[in-house]
Amino acid sequence: MKAAIVAAVNDACKIADVEISEPGPGQVRVRISAAGVCRSDLSIADGTIPHRLPAILGHEASGTVAAVGDGVTGVRVGDRVVLNWMPACGTCAMCTRQQPYLCQVASAAGTADYGRLADGTVLAPALGIAAFAQEAVLPERAVVPLPDGISPAEAALLGCTVLTGFGAVHRTALVQPGESVVVLGVGGVGQAVIQAARLAGAGSITAFDTVPGKEATARLQGATHFHSDKSSALRGVLRETGGLGADHVFDCVGASESIFLAWKLTRRGGVTTVVGIGRKTDTVKFSVQELCTSGRTLRGCVYGNSHPAEDIPLLAEHVRAGRLDLGSLIDTRIGLDDLPAVVNGAAPAGTGRTVVLMEEAAW
Repeated sequence: MKAAIVAAVNDACKIADVEISEPGPGQVRVRISAAGVCRSDLSIADGTIPHRLPAILGHEASGTVAAVGDGVTGVRVGDRVVLNWMPACGTCAMCTRQQPYLCQVASAAGTADYGRLADGTVLAPALGIAAFAQEAVLPERAVVPLPDGISPAEAALLGCTVLTGFGAVHRTALVQPGESVVVLGVGGVGQAVIQAARLAGAGSITAFDTVPGKEATARLQGATHFHSDKSSALRGVLRETGGLGADHVFDCVGASESIFLAWKLTRRGGVTTVVGIGRKTDTVKFSVQELCTSGRTLRGCVYGNSHPAEDIPLLAEHVRAGRLDLGSLIDTRIGLDDLPAVVNGAAPAGTGRTVVLMEEAAW
């Protein structure tokens, strides 16, 4: 089958013929229908996120079950599914603490032997999924059945972008009706956070992005205010919140500068939630006195702190009811052969998600 691989950090992504095994006990083979291009895929390719290489990239996808191994009972051949790149084992120390998004077993899946090139080179699966391929073999717990009525391109976004954004608001920060929200970074996840904040009934939703052209996109998702430079954001958020600062600020960039700005935009006693993943060497400094006296909470957010088996069906119902617009999150649709240009930076970046549609995508 065809798959998009990266051999080493900063090597060019390329399409190659890859062999993967048939599903074993407890595994399923999924024919990939659509896969979103997440910033995390690019971060694996450039080394921002340490990962075993060579690897097949991709982790945000939808597809159809093509075969099942012994003991699989939750899905059948022909079922449409969303892939879950953090398939909790249910028994490790994190799972028993009701934190499946930190599952120790699932976190190690990307280090496993997965596929081979014709010359015998062994490949790892990016984040345990390897979705930039025509097919993928996964543990049963890595697939979540999907209701009818959602296109493959939109369904793919449920596997990471939307689940992360929705979870950041509803699972991590617990935004309440009437509270003020600021979102830094209007990429795919940032747009999902904006929509999730709207669903939560936020009183005001301020978006910040250094690209002024993203204002229309932010407002389409539900933003009530927009700023494109730091000084404007600092003044504007104070004005918009009666001089207090925001109840909740979400950093969807993942850089020390943006995290510190998020902290400054958060009111005393408010919550700063870091959603974006940055470089390990990028550090943030805070005043020890301010950490204590401001009463603010600074917290991380992994995969939205989500529970995919519960949250994906809920999100699907929001889509079917018209409360969540996944189509507006998609900027560009491409084929698998076009993907290397995106990963390698040769294709222009849009305001939303790029989605890879496979030839087999028929539903």
